[in-house]
Formats: sequence, C-alpha cells, structure tokens
Amino acid sequence: MERLQKVIAHSGIASRRKAEQMILDGLVKVNGETVTELGTKVSPTDRIEVEGEQIKKEKLAYYVFYKPRGVISSVKDDKDRKTVTDFFGHVGERLFPVGRLDYDSSGLLIMTNDGEFANMLMHPRHGIKKVYVAKIKGIPTSEQLKQLKRGVRSEKDLLKAIRYDVISTDRKKNTMIIQLTLEEGKNRHIRRMMEGLGFPVLKLKRERYGTLTLDSLQPGESRPLAPHEIKALRKQVSL
Repeated sequence: MERLQKVIAHSGIASRRKAEQMILDGLVKVNGETVTELGTKVSPTDRIEVEGEQIKKEKLAYYVFYKPRGVISSVKDDKDRKTVTDFFGHVGERLFPVGRLDYDSSGLLIMTNDGEFANMLMHPRHGIKKVYVAKIKGIPTSEQLKQLKRGVRSEKDLLKAIRYDVISTDRKKNTMIIQLTLEEGKNRHIRRMMEGLGFPVLKLKRERYGTLTLDSLQPGESRPLAPHEIKALRKQVSL
C-alpha cells in the first residue's frame, strides 16, 4: 500500500505537492469514489482517476548499478554534479537509489522505483550484509583490526564490522587492502570507523549487497535484476 499522492506523482501527471492539492480539490477518484484525504493509501489493483482520466501506473523496475567515484547517490544535486540517475536516461521509469554510496566511493548500488522494496532493504532490523573493499593508509596491528568487530566510537555512533579479511599489505607504500562486511550502514560508516583507528581510507568499493554482486559490470554500467534475484532479496528481509 502506498500513499495516493505518491502514486499520482510516480505516474508523471504532477509533482507530489501538486498531487496533494489535486486530492484536496476533489479532483481524484479511487475506484469511482472521490477522495479528499491526504493520508489515503491505495493498492496496485485500485483504479485511480485524476480529473476523469485513469492514470497509468509505472511499471516496477529494479537494477543493479556500478556507481563510479565522483557521482552523487541522489536523484538530483543542487550543485549540478553528476548523479546516479544521469546513467538511466534510457529507462522509462523514474528510478532512485536504495541507500547511498558517498561521492568518493564506488561499487554496487540498487536502483528502483519500488518504495516499499527500498524501505524493506534499508530497514536496520533486517541486517542485510554488505561487503566492501577498502584501501587504507597505514598497516593496523592484529589487535587494532580486532577493534573493528568490537566497535569504534565516532561522535554518537559505535561503528562495527561483523567481519574483516586482510587481502594484502604493501609495507613499502604503507598501505593495506582489507575486505569489510557490515550489517548496518551509518553515514560514511567505513571511512569514519577507519579514521577513528587512525587509518584513513584512500579508496572504497562496495562489492556485494546481500546476494547481489557486480559480476562483470564496469563503472557506470547497470543491468536489470532477474526475478530470482528480487525474490532472494525479499526473502532476506522476511527472515
């Protein structure tokens, strides 16, 4: 079930705010009945008319996208920087990202127009595992690495990784490449966590989200999710 004004906005007839005004003005009918309350929720099977015309509901779409560095994880940007939606001009549906990857990070991002699906994936209680690879400045000791599982205090947050695996170390360049698995995703989680230990992140890439991987995708490329992949993600949040 979704709010009526949201469904109207998704159909492309009007913005969310304009759709709300149309409802208040008595211009919207659901299953033949005029609706004037903004809190009204509708199902995919409800017939919705705006000013006597039945709206066409947008087909639900799901994509996995390899976000490059230097791209904003947002629908638009007030500084006119490149956003993830700029890579989906060929898609008829209006997509938005599920969660975020910060501007300087790259990797797997789910794009969809299914708000319910996105909210389920992002809800903290579901604890969907996300796997990242980070290149950090400095080489932590084994005891410092163990602190990642205990948690690193940053501002009011206790930032944790549920698993870490050292991929390589370069003592000449004083760097380490480490794989980190999270069940939560606070703002700039890994960058803040590693900075808290004294090892700033030089590069960061998300390689896995739940059951999804980047496979053979290159930065800037995307592909539709297969039905079995969508089903597997829904199964994870229902556990």
